[in-house]
Amino acid sequence: MFNLGDIFPDFKADTTIGPMDFHDWLGEKWGILFSHPSDFTPVCTTELGRVANLMPEFEKRNVKVIALSCDNVGSHQKWIQIIVYYDHHLQGFPYPIIADEKRELAVELGMLDPVEKDKDGLPLTCRAVFVIDPHKRLRLSILYPATTGRNFDEILRAIDSLQLTDKNKVATPADWKSGGDCMVLPNLSEEEAKALFPKGFSVLNLPSGKPYLRVTPQPES
Repeated sequence: MFNLGDIFPDFKADTTIGPMDFHDWLGEKWGILFSHPSDFTPVCTTELGRVANLMPEFEKRNVKVIALSCDNVGSHQKWIQIIVYYDHHLQGFPYPIIADEKRELAVELGMLDPVEKDKDGLPLTCRAVFVIDPHKRLRLSILYPATTGRNFDEILRAIDSLQLTDKNKVATPADWKSGGDCMVLPNLSEEEAKALFPKGFSVLNLPSGKPYLRVTPQPES
């Protein structure tokens, strides 16, 4: 396993758009890799269709998208036809799917779900989400069990937070959405905070008297 901030492993793989070197494909953009237990499964079909519809939102954030499933490219191509048929809004399929038939990437990236197994008794790939920044560092990791579909609005929200806090010395509070108030980082002195946040900030009065809850309007991106 690897930790947040580690360089995300590079790998070569067959995909629905041909052979790929992952780091070369990613280039200097952000990336999201999300895995699926198997082709032709109901929850996965809804997820891939949802992401396809959200592609303008990922592109607006400079994020490249790629999926992974433990089946071969031919199976993926047939599955894509089903996904496009299922979601009548789709005119095509806008991102690649990695073929991991031998489960080598699933093992390397720690994506196997020991509870959910296929008809042969092999562990299924869980619903992993990896967000990688332009420096190829892992910035976010979420592992859902195979039976639980993901909320991609939350994943977009988290990417907004990552990109905002990379550029500004703020943190985003619980349930924050883009445009909402942010928290001034606690390691900034009052003088530094005044210089960095021309819109000002408010300090919440607490029984402890500690002035660490400082709220400021979201900085301009």
